[in-house]
Amino acid sequence: MAGSTASRVRRQLPTSPWLFAAPGLLIIGAFILWPFVSTVINAFTDRRTLVPGQFVGLANFRELLHDDMFWIGLRNSALYVVGVVPALVVLPLLLALLVQKNIPGIAFFRSAFYTPVVASIVVVGLIWVWLLDERGLVNSLLEAVGVGRIGFLSDQWLLLLSAMAVTVWKGLGYYMIIYLAALANVPRELHEAAAVDGAGAVRRFLTVTMPAVRSTMVLVGALSSVAAFKVFSEVYLMAGPSGGPAGEDTTLVMLVQRTGTGLTGRVGYASAISLVVFVVTVALMLLVLRADRKEDR
Repeated sequence: MAGSTASRVRRQLPTSPWLFAAPGLLIIGAFILWPFVSTVINAFTDRRTLVPGQFVGLANFRELLHDDMFWIGLRNSALYVVGVVPALVVLPLLLALLVQKNIPGIAFFRSAFYTPVVASIVVVGLIWVWLLDERGLVNSLLEAVGVGRIGFLSDQWLLLLSAMAVTVWKGLGYYMIIYLAALANVPRELHEAAAVDGAGAVRRFLTVTMPAVRSTMVLVGALSSVAAFKVFSEVYLMAGPSGGPAGEDTTLVMLVQRTGTGLTGRVGYASAISLVVFVVTVALMLLVLRADRKEDR
């Protein structure tokens, strides 16, 4: 009797795998695919926030070529990638090697290094603004030792460097965990054999550790490149909505937010900038992956 009941229940259950995948597909379609498609469509219109747009072809992209703020945003976003990515590829690996050692209290340091990752970027940004403000803790200490106050948040380049430092500081723990997983798969025998051959710690790092985690370094480079080029929160919180003095610290994503929001926001023009950001980030990932395949060959 129980067997026949179980058989009837099994026959009544849906057999199509699409029914199980439907909730996930609906979420992806509603929050990823449709926004992307609508952005592409709007990029070729003159749509505003409260005004339906008309098709204008490549007019928005032609305007980009003559928009000084677009080039400033592109420059700052590119500089952000150059300044942040090398640090996020190398420093988390060194940090992972440090916390990998089984010494007393190392679990505390692992948690401490990972704490910035789970902290809200708004909280982190406000803390650093408080530290680097003209009357903040850092400038107060510098003035106390006779160095004088430094305009970390008022000087264009110092503000970008400060935002880069926040990004690196917040991302160290995240990429450290990725490296820890990769280092766990490196055979200990390789290090022991290298040590027997007389290789020191630096030599073992260059000839054993780095080749073993090279694919992970490529992954970290790709992820950090995309994240750095799309930076918004750090610079926005430290420079303000206008992007610092004369908007010189504006990034591309900040330009999208500033252009496309508000009652008179130029949604079409902001969508064109967003499409440029998408193309560049995809190109960055393809360049990193191509360089990895070329080195493999």
